[in-house]
Amino acid sequence: MFEAVEELVGEHADLETKLADPSVHSDQANARKLNKRYAELTPIVATYRSWKQTGDDIETARELGADDPEFAAEVKELEKARDGLTEKLRLLLVPRDPSDDKDVILEIKAGAGGDESALFAGDLLRMYLRYAERVGWKTEIIDATESELGGYKDVQVAVKTKGGNGATEPGQGVWARMKYEGGVHRVQRVPATESQGRIHTSAAGVLVTPEAEEVDVEINPNDLRIDVYRSSGPGGQSVNTTDSAVRITHIPTGVVASCQNEKSQLQNKEQALRILRSRLLAAAQEEAERNAADARRSQVRTVDRSEKIRTYNFPENRISDHRVGFKSYNLDQVLDGDLDAVIQACVDADSAAKLAAA
Repeated sequence: MFEAVEELVGEHADLETKLADPSVHSDQANARKLNKRYAELTPIVATYRSWKQTGDDIETARELGADDPEFAAEVKELEKARDGLTEKLRLLLVPRDPSDDKDVILEIKAGAGGDESALFAGDLLRMYLRYAERVGWKTEIIDATESELGGYKDVQVAVKTKGGNGATEPGQGVWARMKYEGGVHRVQRVPATESQGRIHTSAAGVLVTPEAEEVDVEINPNDLRIDVYRSSGPGGQSVNTTDSAVRITHIPTGVVASCQNEKSQLQNKEQALRILRSRLLAAAQEEAERNAADARRSQVRTVDRSEKIRTYNFPENRISDHRVGFKSYNLDQVLDGDLDAVIQACVDADSAAKLAAA
């Protein structure tokens, strides 16, 4: 299982050498990238070294234990410690979601159930705001449409780590935990508007998307085909006796940009590259928006009571997550922001599935 770790140890050492070179930090974007990867690998390398050291300690204790009962007694404790490190290392090697460090945009939409659904959407908003407060995240309501009875037909909230722009530690961003909240949430209770005391079922949809970062475009010079030709004026007559006009084709995407307005070939090339970069940036942003829209649709196809991920049963004070079989009878505490156990059940199930697939 740990064969790949040796490669990661080597990569970690290489990154350490690079980051010790002052010249690397002249390119801040590259330095941030290297620092992020170094931080991702550090806990893996530290745990692996502890795992190896514990293995060596076990062998030493066994050898000395042949003549000394005290050393022999240490073997079981060391083996237990190594089993714990083995499991920790297995979890650290689970493939990471590249968005785990990001902040999120959370949207809650009332669905089937009318006014009761809007009131429930308000309860969910309060639950998430309290949870964010508990874990030290910052929240900002971006947009909200309130219902007549005080709930919400639709509300959008930005949820950020203290520093914003993602987490300070790898894998500890808002998305790492809140991504499991996307889906249809069903409530069973007696509505405030119900005069007969009957239990009603309604639903609200929760949409969670990683907050998009400004898309940057890196152009590999090897991906460009540059053609030069003579500028031409009205009527197709040549206005330039040199090949100063430039046409640049980005081969992977087929995007083309050209410029002939400047006097020199170099100036036209620079302008054409600016145009090309902006066109590639627009295309990348459109793709990011399409992916975000697909993610939203996959979370909530329709806010219907039958497409539920979780049920909040007020008469029984019960919360049930139908994806992982989680159930507890502390709904009042959960609605007050005590969501850790519910979310952790989803995190553990996701990790187990990824380990099984690895």
